[in-house]
Amino acid sequence: MKAELCVFDIAGTTVRDDNFVGQCLADALAAVDVHPTLSQLNSIMGIPKPVAIAELAALEGKSVDVPTVYADFESRMVEFYRTAEFTPIDGTEDAIRRLTSAGIKVYLDTGFAKAVTESVLDRLGWHDLVSGTVSSDEVERGRPNPDLIHLAMERAGVTDVRAVCKAGDTPSDLGEGTAAGCTWVVGVLSGTHTREELESHPHTHILDSIAAIPDLLGV
Repeated sequence: MKAELCVFDIAGTTVRDDNFVGQCLADALAAVDVHPTLSQLNSIMGIPKPVAIAELAALEGKSVDVPTVYADFESRMVEFYRTAEFTPIDGTEDAIRRLTSAGIKVYLDTGFAKAVTESVLDRLGWHDLVSGTVSSDEVERGRPNPDLIHLAMERAGVTDVRAVCKAGDTPSDLGEGTAAGCTWVVGVLSGTHTREELESHPHTHILDSIAAIPDLLGV
């Protein structure tokens, strides 16, 4: 089957993440005296951040005001993407152009809220590059549930999930693509997880980055 839609994660998949997200989350949690390890932070990457905040606090036996901590995290991320230095993953923009030129729509999906997603697109000038975005606060259930993919399909006018390629750098990305029933469920090694960590989760391919996806799809 020919691909009609690619759904790509943002941080660590299309945009370089040198622990920027983890540091913003750690700083927001430190403000309420929760101090997760790097390993614990990596384990929750990709899932909706309010869920991640509650889970990380629970690991220390603490209960926090999740909306307040999340608002602090979101503010830090928006400010980061508006002002700090960050770049696309090498080959990302060319890959997206190749896919869209071949008639394949490209949507970005993320565990971020829409405000953070928009700050990324604003800074990189990607509003005209991608076909659209779906963010965790636009669906009832975030990753690894398939709701974001279903919303991307609805917006893109794609009716058959077998025509969808999902790619991301975290186990929650792979879980999302698997739960949706995508033909291509691709782990990429440009983000937070190693090949060994990704290979332990259901997937169809593991690639160095999404720069290889046009070739994978025969574009």
